[in-house]
Amino acid sequence: MFESVANFFYIVLYQPLFNLLVLLYNYIPGHDFGIAIIFLTIIIRVVLYPLSVKAVKSQKALQKLQPQMKEVQDKYKNDKEKQAKEILNLYKTEKINPFSGLLLAFIQLPILIALYRVFWNGLNPKELASLYSFVLNPGHINALFLNIINLSKPNYIFAVLAGVVQYFQTKMLIPKGGGKQKQPNKEADFSQIMQKQTLYFFPAFTVIILISLPSALGLYWIISGIFSIIQQYLAFKDNKKPEIINN
Repeated sequence: MFESVANFFYIVLYQPLFNLLVLLYNYIPGHDFGIAIIFLTIIIRVVLYPLSVKAVKSQKALQKLQPQMKEVQDKYKNDKEKQAKEILNLYKTEKINPFSGLLLAFIQLPILIALYRVFWNGLNPKELASLYSFVLNPGHINALFLNIINLSKPNYIFAVLAGVVQYFQTKMLIPKGGGKQKQPNKEADFSQIMQKQTLYFFPAFTVIILISLPSALGLYWIISGIFSIIQQYLAFKDNKKPEIINN
């Protein structure tokens, strides 16, 4: 069974991504591996764009729903079952799927794993045997980006930049202070603590992970994060408008 899953992963994710990367590498002037990764990242983000927009809109709607959710939490603070039921009713009324962000994460995780294998093993000349018949075999892939950075090796600068991008990406998703409460709310305080921990945990975790991996993955993370920040900015910019379209 494990062999079947591995073969499925290879055929559906690894091989298509590897072939697309080599195809881009072949056609980019100067055969710059880093530029090929940037184009590959943009293509992946464009393919995932509909899901990403849905996840961002859901997050935006959740932010607007925070005051109502706090009211429900205060009203039924001694009845957790009723509290959960009322919050679910809020989700249904506003047509919000609180798990849309998780769905996007679950889809992106296998892609990240496949890209890790592509960047880790793809520079091995033996891997070029995995190319489709219509993809020209370059014989050798030069891992240099702008003839300076070797993307096959770890790079501290890329790891830190990826962490900084992750910080701003996460910060945009954390609700702005929704006003001070008249009475202290332990659940609200706990929520704020979790938000602050998330704000710093994910960037730190990103740096720790990428600091020992090929910097090609860090470059992908940076470009993907910048793409997400622009997308989130455009989505949250609509908050200034009086209407919200829930489709």
